[in-house]
Amino acid sequence: MPALSSLKLIQPRVEIGRLLDLFPFGPVRVPKKQTAVAFPPVCTHALFERQVMRTPYAMAVRHAGQVLTYRELNRRANQIARHLRARGAGPGTLVGVCAERTPDLVAALLGVWKAGAAYVPLDPAYPAERLAFVLADSGAHLVVGDEASLARVPVTREDVLVIERAREALQAEDAENLPHLTTPVHLAYVMYTSGSTGTPKGAMITHRGLVNYLWWAISAYGVEAGGAVPVHSSIAFDLTVTSLYPALLAGASIELVPEERGGEHLLKVLRSKGHSLVKITPAHLELLSRQLDPAEAAGMTRAFVIGGENLSAETLSFWRKAAPETRLINEYGPTETVVGCSIYEVAASDPHFGPVPIGRPIANTELYVADEQQKLVPAGVTGELFIGGAGVARGYWNRPELTTERFVPDRFSGRPGQRLYRTGDLARYRKDGVIEFLGRTDHQVKIRGYRIELGEVEAALSAHPAVHTCAVLAREDSPGDKQLVAYVVQRDAEPLAPEAYRQFLRVQLPEYMVPAHVICLDTLPLTHNGKIDRRALPSPADLAVHADDPGGARTPSEALVLRVFRDVLARPDLTIADNFFDAGGHSLSAARLMSTLREASGFDLPLRSLFDRPTASGLAALLESLAFAGKNAAPVASTAWEHIEL
Repeated sequence: MPALSSLKLIQPRVEIGRLLDLFPFGPVRVPKKQTAVAFPPVCTHALFERQVMRTPYAMAVRHAGQVLTYRELNRRANQIARHLRARGAGPGTLVGVCAERTPDLVAALLGVWKAGAAYVPLDPAYPAERLAFVLADSGAHLVVGDEASLARVPVTREDVLVIERAREALQAEDAENLPHLTTPVHLAYVMYTSGSTGTPKGAMITHRGLVNYLWWAISAYGVEAGGAVPVHSSIAFDLTVTSLYPALLAGASIELVPEERGGEHLLKVLRSKGHSLVKITPAHLELLSRQLDPAEAAGMTRAFVIGGENLSAETLSFWRKAAPETRLINEYGPTETVVGCSIYEVAASDPHFGPVPIGRPIANTELYVADEQQKLVPAGVTGELFIGGAGVARGYWNRPELTTERFVPDRFSGRPGQRLYRTGDLARYRKDGVIEFLGRTDHQVKIRGYRIELGEVEAALSAHPAVHTCAVLAREDSPGDKQLVAYVVQRDAEPLAPEAYRQFLRVQLPEYMVPAHVICLDTLPLTHNGKIDRRALPSPADLAVHADDPGGARTPSEALVLRVFRDVLARPDLTIADNFFDAGGHSLSAARLMSTLREASGFDLPLRSLFDRPTASGLAALLESLAFAGKNAAPVASTAWEHIEL
């Protein structure tokens, strides 16, 4: 991180003390509305270049045995930038980035900035239809990435830069820094999130807002201390910003975790211990607690920064007991305000049950709780949360009406021309100035960290010709396992099986937006006002009619595994041939299944086993082979199977 003396800082209008007090280390504790902090008036890549000058030969990126120094990463980014500039990229243009997590991805992101453009992150795992929409809506000038990822992107050869194919041409480019063409008010990225009208919307984030967050995070999270920061999530998920950039601006290093179903690579990286921070969702933190022994947790990381969805104290129980020295920080913030805008660090004296507060605002951020007339409410009174300050996005790309609706004039700060982001989140201030999150005012939900507009899922499902009407809910019928459930009233034509609708949605939506259950009803229940009575919609368990069906089980082991499949997924209709993930399973429920199966059978199978053998018959065959070989068997294994009826 550049020395404070080497930078001219943006000095806020409100003086709050000596400069040394402006960058507190450890949890940020500042009174409400007293968050003004100086930060550099430069673009994000300028801070990276200054760090390259300070530590050119320090390790910047590590991936699958490959290491790049700051100097090497900077040279690669410069070469990509010159190539992009020659093809028309520059201020006011957008460049799509679609690549797996490798050093080329990091160089491409930095290269887009150095060229003067902003990037649009594209997840290679998204359906081609969604990728096509984002590219068309953003009008991305070019798309840069690796060959395997770009094969799924619907663009012509002239519109892409395939890094592997262009390696020789890139290496011939000048590798020195380019003149800067952008200022802090230019866009850094446009990130698309789920949209209530049925189409995603792109939040426009400026370098000024991004630098404010990153500059604050470096000191607040102690990024310079400890080992490499693991980067394990998609660049299309703003959680990744915290993992990726603070370390590269502070002289630390990042470790890119390869894509892999089952998460063994992430576990391996985390078991190396000593990380400065790990950014993670509550669902994946819960998953880790199921995969690790308590002895492995201590010293794994100096801090877990937990964001993306509501955090409960119960989710933290394992870590508070097994790793009491690890900082547990709840970070709240929508994509429209640069990743995070408030934090709460859990103290040893905090309760071990109930929701964790979202805390206090970060640097140069104001949080207001107001009523329906946008008048501030006193502490203890519930209202809608409004966010102001440096991190507020410019608005939504090519969506002026929605921008006007969600980004409203700031009537509280007294600063002319400022805007607030209207979150749609319900919250209240406690008397001590800490904010509590209380839910949503609309039909937006978060599942495993992903923000989902139920209206977008409903719009996609309504496009199926067999659907007369539909509704989508987020249900949490089992504690800690929130799932999407779709309810469909079909047209008079021959009805379709529920799985047909899920397959239809997979073509249009990311997997995390595909409902785990599709329930076909004759009619949807209505309120006395004629609206859908969502509270009266049945849970999947309410409609269980196949609980006694053996599902094709031929042996006690198949019956045991099938029972666990059905219990974990709340799908009593499953058979031994049904794929766990196609039936609505995900990484968290997979960990729950393997834990339950271990208790029921006495065999401790690695999570990877489920990805390799995702059916009940496949897992049962593996258990039987282990039992036959006498491997990894506990005394309860045989007795557990004997009591399963076929």
